[in-house]
Formats: sequence, structure tokens, C-alpha cells
Amino acid sequence: MARIGIFFGGRDNGRTARVARQIQEEFGKNSADIQNVNASTANDVAKYDFLVLGTAAWGIGEMHSDWENFIEELTEAPLEHKKIAIFGLGDQVEYPESFVDGMGIIFCRLPFKQNVVGYTSTEGYKFYYSNAEKDGKFIGLAVDEDSQPELTPGRVKEWVAMLKNEFV
Repeated sequence: MARIGIFFGGRDNGRTARVARQIQEEFGKNSADIQNVNASTANDVAKYDFLVLGTAAWGIGEMHSDWENFIEELTEAPLEHKKIAIFGLGDQVEYPESFVDGMGIIFCRLPFKQNVVGYTSTEGYKFYYSNAEKDGKFIGLAVDEDSQPELTPGRVKEWVAMLKNEFV
């Protein structure tokens, strides 16, 4: 059975971790493991068939600081045959000029961008720039726990249903 690794940056009790747990619940706990990137290595990444990578926007749109070290580990992992999905947290009201940019930064650093799946619509969001937007879509799941927390469960459920079809 294919294994899914959910890697997130941030506190174990923070919002990104909470969304990672929601994603795990939708996949099923027996199908997906969660790992904090602050304690992960390229060897951890290698164990999984599919990857879900998550970050909050840090500061003004940067990826979470825990990703600074792990992104180097990630780019050295065997990624050429792995499908990858990305989710990012941001605040479209306070930071509409850099909404979920951390997700876009991770995407930019990946050596095999063609392996990224799980693009989502930008409809329902109000922002004016995001480097996580490509060709009119987000390169993954955009989550706004500040302005639209009530939409997160439904967005996660819909996104994971899409990923179940794309992770084949």
C-alpha cells in the first residue's frame, strides 16, 4: 500500500500542524504519517510514495523558518518519481500582497515541479498577489485560518478527495 508523508513546518500545536492533522484524517491515519520538518531528513522523505508539504506564511509571506534548513534536505531527497502536493496558510486580509507566498516558495525550490499535483481554484479568496498562483490557480491548497477558518474543513476534504485521484 502506498504511503503518504505529510511534512509541515511550525509548532506541533500550531495552525499548520492542525491542518496537517485534518489532511491526515481525510486520507486515513493508516495511510498518512505526519512529520514536523524541524526533525526530518531526506531519509524520512525517501520512505514515502507521495508527499504533502505544508507551511504557514512567516513574516510577510516567507515560508516558515523551519523550512529554511529542511528545503535543502528535501531537494537532495529522491523526488523524481514522487507526486507532491503543497498546502499553505496565510492571511488574505492582512497580507493580500503576499497571500500564501510560503507555499509558492516551496514550489519554486522543488527540482521536479512537474510532479506537483493538487492545484486549486483562487475563487473565494480576496488577495491581489500570491507567488503561489500559477496560470490562475493556486499550486496547492490555500488556507486562511485568520479570515476564513470556517471554510478550512470543507476545503481540506475537497482537496484530499482530489489528491486521492491524483496520487496514483
